[in-house]
Amino acid sequence: MTSRTIISDGTVGTLCRQCDMYCGINIQIENGRLTKTTGDKSHPVGRGKICPKGTAALEMIYHRDRILSPLKRMPNGQFEPIPYDRAITEIADKISAIKADLGAKSVGVWTGEAIGFLQQEEYARRFSHALGSPNYFSAESVCYAARHIAYYLVQGYYPTCEDYANSSVILIWGANLEITHPPFMREVLEGKQKGAKIVVVDPRKTRTERHADLVVRTIPGTDGALVWGLINHLIQNGQYDTEFVRQYTVGFADFRAYAEKFDLTYVSRETGVPVDTIRQLAELIGRNVPRISQYVGISFEHQVNGVNVIRALVSLGNICGSSDIPGGSPWPDHPDVRSLTLYDHLPLADFRPIGAERFPLLYQFRKQCSSLMAMDYMLGQGDYPLRGCIISGANPALTNPNAAKVKQALSSLDLLVVKDLFATETARLADYIIPAASFLERSELHYYPYKHLAALTRRVIEFEGVRNEYDFWKDLADALGFGERYFPWPDETAVNRWIVEGSGLDFQALEKHTCGVVYAPVRWRKFEHCPFPTPSGKIELTTDVTTFRGLPSIPVYLPPRHRIGCGGAATFLLATGARSPFYYHSRYRNIERFQKRNPDPVVEINVRDAERLSISNGEKVRIVSATGELVISAKILKADEVLPGLLQIGHGWDQGNVNLLTDDADVDPISGYPNLKHVVVRVEKTQTESAISG
Repeated sequence: MTSRTIISDGTVGTLCRQCDMYCGINIQIENGRLTKTTGDKSHPVGRGKICPKGTAALEMIYHRDRILSPLKRMPNGQFEPIPYDRAITEIADKISAIKADLGAKSVGVWTGEAIGFLQQEEYARRFSHALGSPNYFSAESVCYAARHIAYYLVQGYYPTCEDYANSSVILIWGANLEITHPPFMREVLEGKQKGAKIVVVDPRKTRTERHADLVVRTIPGTDGALVWGLINHLIQNGQYDTEFVRQYTVGFADFRAYAEKFDLTYVSRETGVPVDTIRQLAELIGRNVPRISQYVGISFEHQVNGVNVIRALVSLGNICGSSDIPGGSPWPDHPDVRSLTLYDHLPLADFRPIGAERFPLLYQFRKQCSSLMAMDYMLGQGDYPLRGCIISGANPALTNPNAAKVKQALSSLDLLVVKDLFATETARLADYIIPAASFLERSELHYYPYKHLAALTRRVIEFEGVRNEYDFWKDLADALGFGERYFPWPDETAVNRWIVEGSGLDFQALEKHTCGVVYAPVRWRKFEHCPFPTPSGKIELTTDVTTFRGLPSIPVYLPPRHRIGCGGAATFLLATGARSPFYYHSRYRNIERFQKRNPDPVVEINVRDAERLSISNGEKVRIVSATGELVISAKILKADEVLPGLLQIGHGWDQGNVNLLTDDADVDPISGYPNLKHVVVRVEKTQTESAISG
């Protein structure tokens, strides 16, 4: 493992990319080796703190299992090292053959978060369109985009982080911020110190709720009823911002009429939340209008009515008048920088991007193709064949629903290239594995919209034989004959300079100041002098029905098709994907000290359910769904830690892949997102090989 650091000894400041927070860190270097990672106290996001994942960065880059040379699958199924230039030539030849035979759209590009997030994604998008394919996929087929769609439909913008530090009430919906977004949690706790009340809504106990003033346990899939109940109570009691609603919203009459059916008794029956608790929450909000802030977790996306539930939540904040005020939901300004994508020059929308017709808003708002539908195209069940795919930093074999189908689809391709740091479950299906450069080996731009900051990460080290993201896409473009036109920059530094050129951002200042450079002052109440970025220019409590291909214009509540307690004593609802402080999706599971703390996947079960079914702690049980089955150890939780009838299994495990149980066809009709939070399953005792019956 031959490497070279930018200095032999000393400390280099940069940004951590072990998750998507980009906290400031300092890297200590001794004798040409990175020895320690610490938090940068001067950085406005991390504030000197560093989470367990951040501390593992050096263990990751120096890991004995890291891929440092291209690998090719041989006829016997084994991988053997080959020279990088040969790998690029062979991959380019195979892409050219698919393009000549079936057209460029039969080749797709897919990015994940293991390598980067913003710039890495734009390189891949640029390459795909330069090739002539509209088929760009990413983790956004199952994460984030549904929230983005919902927020944009209502108010035309997405607030990455609301102004928790100055709020009066902070509503945390289905999220464990202390684990998932520690910097956001620090903002929440700053608000609490100033007197804010924290409310956590979640069917299971999390570390975040220890800071809560009020905890609300909802039956999975019924959160929409709770939101509409709060809306109705606020409207009926005149506890909303009537002037804001009158001046800056459309659709309020229909919105109000729909809310009327959500009286407290009905909402309590739907959600399982006591009437007094619902009233307490509604009155807490009503007393503190307009300084109401919210965080909406990914769990709301993973429901078959997710977009509409989130639309209702955003509307709740807006009738409170919390849009773009201190303590509310900031409307961020974005830097006027260049984009690497080619949608303006080569839109390719008429090439029938995969999923764009069925889920038009996913493509309209995010230019994302549906990775769930991609599996059907790979298996010959789409409008045209998808026969090649380049995957960079993604591991869909573990993170996408219906994992058995995902592996079958990826294995069927004529060409699968995976670029990653390690031989992941997905990489092991590939024809070629290309070594990836970690965040410490690249220099890329990053933005913090909620702080109006732009920052530049620093390349701290490079490993012999490992090409960074820009070089890889440029090399492949060169081999395919369009590199000079679409990837003309000599290196990533030249790319970075080009992106900020003409934006007003000083590139030298970005290089000098790791903590970032302010690109615009924070301004509040912008709606008073410019319209909201929606079709009407106002907050849209209802949206044109044609947008949804016949679905209602109001964000209606749909009761869940499956409920706790239905289907027999051994039937449960399964929620997947609870976050760990050590792992990020499927990443970091090869870090030995993390393995000791969290060695194996488990199914969490309420103690009362375990007693009823005679399940002991640590016992192996079989979980069976309509899609597949999984044998896993039981972890018994206290009665107040998870609702009876609800199970939880974390995702990202190789041995114990919960996505063997999830269904890629059970999706939200607007976003195409899969139901991962109330999957119907049966619990079986492995020793009896038969279902438990009582």
